[in-house]
Amino acid sequence: MTLRDPHPWEAAYPSTCRWDVPIPTGTLPALFERLVAQGGQRPALQYRGVRLSYATLGELVDRAAAALRRLGVVQGQAVALYLPNTPWHPICFFALVRLGARVVHLSALDARRELAHKLRDSGAGLVVTTDLPGLLPQAEWLLATGAAAQVVVGEEARWDSAAAGPLPGGMQGLSSLMAEAPAVDRWPDVAPDDVALLQYTGGTTGLPKGAMLTHGNLTAAVAIYQRWDDGERMVPGEQRVLAVLPLFHIYALSTVLLRHLADGNEILLRPRFDAEAVLRDIAEHRVTLFTGVPTMWIALLNHPASRQADVSSLRACVSGGAPLPFEIGQRVEQLMGQRLRVGWGMTETAPAGTRVPLSATLRPGLIGVPLPGIEMRIVALDDPGRVLPPGEAGEIAIRGPNLFRGYWNKPADTAAAFHEGWFLTGDLGRLEPDGLFSLLDRRKNMIISGGFNVYPAAIEAALYEHPDIREAIVIGIPDDYRGQSAKAFVTLRDGAPELTLDALREFLRDRLGRHEMPTALELRPELPRSPAGKLLASALVAEEAARAASMKVSNA
Repeated sequence: MTLRDPHPWEAAYPSTCRWDVPIPTGTLPALFERLVAQGGQRPALQYRGVRLSYATLGELVDRAAAALRRLGVVQGQAVALYLPNTPWHPICFFALVRLGARVVHLSALDARRELAHKLRDSGAGLVVTTDLPGLLPQAEWLLATGAAAQVVVGEEARWDSAAAGPLPGGMQGLSSLMAEAPAVDRWPDVAPDDVALLQYTGGTTGLPKGAMLTHGNLTAAVAIYQRWDDGERMVPGEQRVLAVLPLFHIYALSTVLLRHLADGNEILLRPRFDAEAVLRDIAEHRVTLFTGVPTMWIALLNHPASRQADVSSLRACVSGGAPLPFEIGQRVEQLMGQRLRVGWGMTETAPAGTRVPLSATLRPGLIGVPLPGIEMRIVALDDPGRVLPPGEAGEIAIRGPNLFRGYWNKPADTAAAFHEGWFLTGDLGRLEPDGLFSLLDRRKNMIISGGFNVYPAAIEAALYEHPDIREAIVIGIPDDYRGQSAKAFVTLRDGAPELTLDALREFLRDRLGRHEMPTALELRPELPRSPAGKLLASALVAEEAARAASMKVSNA
């Protein structure tokens, strides 16, 4: 393998698929029409005991689109979805893209400041939500403060026959709007280059910015996932997929909702993750595929019922959304009795990126090969135009039909994120001699200690080998001697004894270099995490910075 080899990963590709297979792009309305026609009366969604067929889903989407059009939604308009995993999400998502509108996803866990920022930044005046108690008061606040001009509510009673309470003043029920709206003879013409989704990202270091994902990007992502074939024999239309990942996150939207509806599979929608409920769903509903993030896998491993759980129906387990510590992955595979499918991707790639072939020998940091139609390379940190040879660490750059258009209303950020058509991901990685890529850490997370590059992800991987540690985050803190050093924040397993820094360093002595060794340890009952379940190092960085600033003021 040489630097001149443009696609060195092809040598490591599964024999059952091709990297250079054509990747078609299209529009989401056309994709939806196909999946409804192909699915017919087969079950598409299951929620609170209600099963919706593909045909029924198509009818509900048409009626919702007609209702939203009657409200005044036009092509190119931004409309916010403030919804958990309920049928109202796919119904309203597909209704809006059918109208040519731009969907703006709001997280069910967003603070009010973030909600208001996303509405203001995107220009979304209309918010579609549901009457679940965790969401309705927030939506009422958005309406009362003027952050939202209109709020439409999808009633949960539509799915579980619960008695519906009165809606707050100024809000409209979606069910009645759908019943009253006249049928539409012709929908707007939508193009693959039209923006379908503003997916906000990067809010952990400031206000989030909206990644512009087009119809072409999202349909390309679906086609990319469908064309990856590692000999898994997951027959389309025969899978039962458990969806606990939030659909307002790009990971679940593309890899669970869009991909599996396109395949004709049945999706079991669950509004939140609960380890015991997941194990029960797998056993009782004979789930064949479960996709989770690392925090979910850790919770399943730590649940006392996991060792006796019946997971025999599972044909595939997938982890994504954030790097999975190697030790945790090994334990998940023992629990599930099968190889864990892992890869890498980003909001900006919708989020298709890489997958580790089943034939690859697993090792810490391995993220595998680019999925079909995607190109990747490693570039120098100080010169993104200089491509690095195998074995050298640098920044991962990527391009493909799934790559986003740029950041909404952020031309400077967009320009800085690209170099000659390649997106600079901010992730540090390495192309290995065997054609596989490894992920080292986020560029912004890297610690420079005594002149050495220290990767928090490597330290976290070693921490997860400790039998008493449940979760861990490592960040860099100021060090008068080294410039920076590592501080570990950990939660302990139930019943574990107190852990001291000295005891931890002794455990890590044969696992880490001296420059990587944590110089500080903080035990916590919980660690901060994002709405999608990712552990948030940035929140701890902000805490440490605020603490340091406070100490400077008090010492002044």
